[in-house]
Amino acid sequence: MQERDRENSGRREQVLERVQVNIPFGMLMEAYYQELVLSTPINPEIGLDAGVLDTYTKADFADVAEKLHQRGCSVTIHGPFLDLSPGSPDTAIRNTSLQRFRQMLQAVEVFRPAVVVCHAAYDASRYDFCREQWIANSIDTWQWLAAAVQERGARLMLENVYERDPSELLAVLKRFSPELLGCCLDVGHQAVFSAVALGEWFERLRPYIGQLHLHDNHGDFDAHLGMGRGSIDFRPLFDFLTACRSSPVLTLEPHYQEDFEISMAYLEQYLPLGA
Repeated sequence: MQERDRENSGRREQVLERVQVNIPFGMLMEAYYQELVLSTPINPEIGLDAGVLDTYTKADFADVAEKLHQRGCSVTIHGPFLDLSPGSPDTAIRNTSLQRFRQMLQAVEVFRPAVVVCHAAYDASRYDFCREQWIANSIDTWQWLAAAVQERGARLMLENVYERDPSELLAVLKRFSPELLGCCLDVGHQAVFSAVALGEWFERLRPYIGQLHLHDNHGDFDAHLGMGRGSIDFRPLFDFLTACRSSPVLTLEPHYQEDFEISMAYLEQYLPLGA
């Protein structure tokens, strides 16, 4: 029994070391959550929204970053996304999006993340009538931001949300070297918004996938449930991880601690740790 407990404990530590866990920066400024992260082997994916970017200074970011680095945390960053439109034909809207990304870069400098993820943000229901212009503008935006992120030692990832199939991401990604701009495949978003199967996303985006966002749902709402609580078939995920040559960043995105524990238990059982 003790030997099994040690094996289970070792397996959990291996999974914790392998994954990032999403946490908004505002929560990291609260004593409880900062102590939780600093006292346990959690590697944070730090969320930066507009409120955070307008409230906190580079010095605030640097203070938290120093503590995380001293603890030996691996850090990733999730950029702002609400109401941003990196390909908007409205110059004022696009400039506002760029300004949010400029603010984000101050945090990137001090956190020194492995990757920075931003929403690709293409939504055919809104932009199909101006698709070519939207994509061209988007390419300009990501060209600038990917280079700025690379200069700061990280790699930019574009995340799917409302995209219906991989071609809507590939319209941008194929214009870049995968070393400069990669893809964060969010399996929860894919289950809700995609018109094609998860396996096809892995197959077509394979050269670009450098990060995965992991959570579950029932296909009708982006519920961010713990893995195994919804109806997503994760077998294509594990097939991909087993076959891929380089290890993508894995990020758990639970909205509640219970779902974090459920995802951890799921990965402890199924994650191929050699991947």
